[in-house]
Amino acid sequence: MPHDQTQPAAAPAWRKPALTVAPIPTPWYREPWPWLLMSGPALVIVAGVITTTMAFRTADGLVASDYYKQGLMINRTLARDDAARKHHLVARAGLTEGPDAGAPGAGMPGAGTPGASTPGKRLRLTLTGDIAPPALSLRLVHPTRAGLDRTIMLTPVQPGVYEGMFDPAAAGTVPVTRWLVTLEQGDWRLTGEWRPPAPFQLTSVTQ
Repeated sequence: MPHDQTQPAAAPAWRKPALTVAPIPTPWYREPWPWLLMSGPALVIVAGVITTTMAFRTADGLVASDYYKQGLMINRTLARDDAARKHHLVARAGLTEGPDAGAPGAGMPGAGTPGASTPGKRLRLTLTGDIAPPALSLRLVHPTRAGLDRTIMLTPVQPGVYEGMFDPAAAGTVPVTRWLVTLEQGDWRLTGEWRPPAPFQLTSVTQ
């Protein structure tokens, strides 16, 4: 039986294939991947700027530039400790709220006028021993950042009691939880540490 030699009918010339419309590409800034890849280097740059700012604003205090001179003063420092021990000096201090202790006559009975005091934190120190200095110097040293060190001048408000203003905000945004303390006047000194806001004691008497 002969095979059917009939060819399929050709498509009409007027029927053309449909055109495919390409999708519009999304802008790069609307894709999440570029931002994800750039976030790492951006965080490194920000951290570097913060670290550099802190390094310039506060000294690290870890290396002394005059270590040789400091070594020569060791004997003098030990002599000051011995002098404090000789006078049987003991200091107890803590923070208290109240008027500005730096005002003339602050803390004295009947001194000052109503409304003349300035509210704020003050440090009250009681010193016992064989001597009663007219004023005291209290040095607060940060363990690692010399830029936060400060000195508080303490003036007498009554026999054996001294006060001076203490501003916690002066240490910056991060509160300091530990100070190395030196109380000194003339040829003697007392040393110790303070963990605010708890009270602290400095003594040279061997327990």
